[in-house]
Formats: sequence, structure tokens, C-alpha cells
Amino acid sequence: MELSVLGQNNGGQQSAGGCSSSSCGSTNDQLSHLPDHIREKVHNHPCYSEEAHHYFARMHVAVAPACNIQCHYCNRKYDCANESRPGVVSEVLTPEQAVKKVKAVAATIPQMTVLGIAGPGDPLANPQRTLETFRMLSEQAPDIKLCVSTNGLALPECVDELAKHNIDHVTITINCVDPEVGAKIYPWIYWNNKRIRGVKAAKILIEQQQKGLEMLVARGILVKVNSVLIPGVNDEHLKEVSKIVKAKGAFLHNVMPLIAEPEHGTFYGVMGQRSPEPEELQDLQDACAGDMNMMRHCRQCRADAVGMLGEDRGDEFTLDKIESMEIDYEAAMVKRAAIHAAIKEELDEKSAKKARLAGLSVASVQNNTSGRYRPVLMAVATSGGGLINQHFGHASEFLVYEASTSGVRFIGHRRVDQYCVGNDTCGEKESALAGSLRALKGCEAVLCSKIGFEPWSDLEAAGIQPNGEHAMEPIEEAVMAVYREMIESGRLENDGALLQAKA
Repeated sequence: MELSVLGQNNGGQQSAGGCSSSSCGSTNDQLSHLPDHIREKVHNHPCYSEEAHHYFARMHVAVAPACNIQCHYCNRKYDCANESRPGVVSEVLTPEQAVKKVKAVAATIPQMTVLGIAGPGDPLANPQRTLETFRMLSEQAPDIKLCVSTNGLALPECVDELAKHNIDHVTITINCVDPEVGAKIYPWIYWNNKRIRGVKAAKILIEQQQKGLEMLVARGILVKVNSVLIPGVNDEHLKEVSKIVKAKGAFLHNVMPLIAEPEHGTFYGVMGQRSPEPEELQDLQDACAGDMNMMRHCRQCRADAVGMLGEDRGDEFTLDKIESMEIDYEAAMVKRAAIHAAIKEELDEKSAKKARLAGLSVASVQNNTSGRYRPVLMAVATSGGGLINQHFGHASEFLVYEASTSGVRFIGHRRVDQYCVGNDTCGEKESALAGSLRALKGCEAVLCSKIGFEPWSDLEAAGIQPNGEHAMEPIEEAVMAVYREMIESGRLENDGALLQAKA
């Protein structure tokens, strides 16, 4: 099987979306402590494994419209085709429609390995629709992993049914373990046919979430915990959340930034609650990482997202389009199995190469004094394949890496408006470039395939060095090469460490 087909769409063109970095979030090393049977479950799950999300796609089906809690950061009524935000969908499906859509996507995008139900409400507040979808898929598409994402209020009552339908991956959104904090996030819950408010409501929700987490772990079901970082509300508190969910058996924690633009109509957005700065998110993720494997490659997907993380091909699979599709799923499974085997072979080769290069760092090359050179953040423009292969003006997001004497690690992604959209005016250049400069705050270099004179000058004026010299090179190798160049130029001397070394 030619590996050149991997990561491409049905027409053979490279997919424009998705994350193609080679070190996002929870690395293989971070998962190495897990038993083999658990690692086998996540090796091709793009939302649970950092490595998998470069190669495998996911999809969500929107079969669950009702919700049993209200969150200050959620408004399910809003829908924009270009928006990636949890709870947003274009159409709600019946279980039968959802199954046909899943089979159509899996036949068209053979890299799709995971089907998740995540809304637009809460899947377990719609148990009949959710479980019927899972039942039919487990029978008709047995090669697809089945996942559910829930707020956890109804989870304990549904654990046995989830296990019966072969659901072995569950995500619980846990934003707090203190009811006083929870009362600032959740105005009400609907519990035992009653609407309950305030601290009492938060206490019930937290107890249900923790009980459900324990029950899932006891049955061998993998649990990922999502948390929304809300500055001034739960930012410091999430460190405690991370400790507790790890102690109870969750194996991955995804701390996501609050999305609170006023135009979305959420309570937080209308009331002016700010979203976290990238540095705040990184600092909190790093603080929690001492207690928990951290996911850093999340794209906060729509509840009807289709494709690689960071892209959405949902428009290709609307109801009117899939109705006319003829799907031979038996043949599709044969093709999918061959492609998955080829991906596994490539991943094995990549792991072996990483092991060989594990000792390659600035420290070993430079005979460096420990702590002599400070770390540096760099932004990368990529359109896929783990390469620096995108024009600065075409990027809708930048991947941010930290280079240090220990190596290169992925920090996160920062969304931007495209500076150039291909026409004579290149869009609203001034505002788009200003937005990119704000998004790249803290970065000292930006690596891309090409960059124009005007953004080059503005980036330099902002203290961000543009670099187009590593086009089509692997991201991590290029980032480390630029870091070595910075060391050789004398830009990264840590004066405090030097004084200590001389003393």
C-alpha cells in the first residue's frame, strides 16, 4: 500500500485541514506506562492519542438534541458553517440517518476510525437515540470505534448500557470538584424531573460525574476528562480537578480555553467574561502535566464534525448528498483495513526513528552547560504531512512549539484569520495581520514556506523573526535547526545561568 495516499481526501489532493505536527499533546512516551491492552485501544484514536491524530480521522453525529444541564459557556442555538465550537450543528439526525452517514463517511474517508456522539445536547440525556445509534453501528460497522462525550449527570445510570454496546472510550466534561465553583459555571441542572439551581445543583452534578468516572474505570472503559478553562472562575481550581480525576483512573486530561465571543450569545459572552490568553492555557496545562497526561491537540470540534482534527468535511455528507450514495460497506472495510495496516507500518517506522534520534538535542551537540540557553517558542505554518509547507498568508492556524536544550515539544495551536485569501486585495489585510501578531504573542520565530515583504516587516517589528528557509522540512527538525542557529548567534544566553556557572 502506497503511503502517499494517507492524509489525502478522495480526490487525491492533500487535505487542507487537520493537525500534522509530530509532537502534539500526549506523546507515545507519556502513554508508555499504560498496559498494552489500553495502548492498543488508543493507537488509532485521534482524540485520545497524539500520534494517531496525524493519521486518523473522526466524525461526530448529532442525534442528541436535549440537554439536562445549562452551562454559562454554551448556546446550542447558534450555527455557523465555518465555526468550530462544541454544541454547534447544522442538522439533527435520526439514528437511521446517522448510521447511513457514518457508513458513507467511512467508505469515503478510510482513515476515519472513530464515531463519537457529543451532542448538540448531552447524549445521555437522549439515551434511546444515542444507544440505538450505537447498537446499529456495532452491528453494521464493527470496524469503527464508538465513543460518547457527556457532562456526566446521567452517566451512572447508563454505564451498563454503554458497556453492552461496546463503548470503550468515554469523555466526561468536568470543570470543577467544588460546588461553590460549579455554581458559577452551571445555573441549573434537570434532575429527577426537577430543575435544581445553585450550589445544590453543582453538588449533585459533581457527585454524579465522580461516580460515573469510577464505574467506567471499574469496567475497563477508558476515560478522558475535558475541562474548560474559565479565567477567574476555575483556572487555579483545575489543578485540583486534574489530581482527583487521575487518582480515580482517568488517563487523559484535556484543558480547553473558554470560547466566549459575544456574538455566540452565551451568558459568559454577553457578560464580558474573557477567554484565557495562550500563555495562561499553556501554564495551566504544564502545571497539570505533573499529575496527568495532557491533551494539547484538541480543536473543540462541532457536534457534527467530519474529518481530521482541525478540519471539517461535513458539507460533503449532508442528508441530501448521502441519500443518493450507494455504499458497499463490506468492500469499504477491506480497503479501510489495508490503509490502516499501512498507517501502522508508518507509525512503527516513525517510532523507531524517534528512538534513534532521542539523544539528538542541543545539549549533546553543543556540549551545553545545563540551563545556559533559555527555551524559545516558535510558530509553524503547515497544511499537513508534518512539514513546513504553508504560506504565511494562507494559514488559518499556527502550531506553536517550544524548543529547548531538551528537544522540541508541542505547545498548542492558535487560530488566525487568513492574511491572504487569493484575490487582489488579499482580504482585510491590516486587521488580519494585526490579529496574527496578537495570536503569535510570545513567539520569537515563525516558520513557513513563503512570506511576503509586508508581513515580514511587521513581524520583525513585533520581535518575531520570519523564516522561510526550511520549507518542506519536517517540523521538529526545522524547529531544532532554528534553535541551534539562535544559540550560535548568541541570542539565547541565559545570563543568570552563565554567572552561576562562572562562580
